Amino acid sequence: MDTFLSAAIEEAQKGLGEGGIPIGSVLVHRGRIIGKGHNKRIQEGSVVLHGEMDALENAGRQPASVYRESVLYTTLSPCPMCSGAILLYGIPRVVIGENQTFRGSEELLRQNGVEVLIVNNSECIAMMQDFIEDHPSLWNEDIGQP
Repeated sequence: MDTFLSAAIEEAQKGLGEGGIPIGSVLVHRGRIIGKGHNKRIQEGSVVLHGEMDALENAGRQPASVYRESVLYTTLSPCPMCSGAILLYGIPRVVIGENQTFRGSEELLRQNGVEVLIVNNSECIAMMQDFIEDHPSLWNEDIGQP
């Protein structure tokens, strides 16, 4: 398995261990992780700290040129908010661990020139399936469902 996807999975597992939603992400620039994060909506009571947003936040302020040379790895297909941040910062490539349990705004990314690679990693799929089955109300809250 890809080292960077493994790092995103570790972040997702960390979030799950904290009582949160198991979605993790890492931002990679020139073969080095510059930011990693996981969904912290439950832990922090946040409305925006999805895994991708946390990874971007933890990467800190970067020049536009860094984002344009980076790859974002995420365990789950990115939602519209996270996809908007990817577009805003001009991140050209996104590697998605899985899109079986949730299909985000992949088409929006592609339509705006982002290369989208979907791995459909079995560990990512199982982690989300188990979480959704065990915590449907938290999952529905996270994705904005009634």
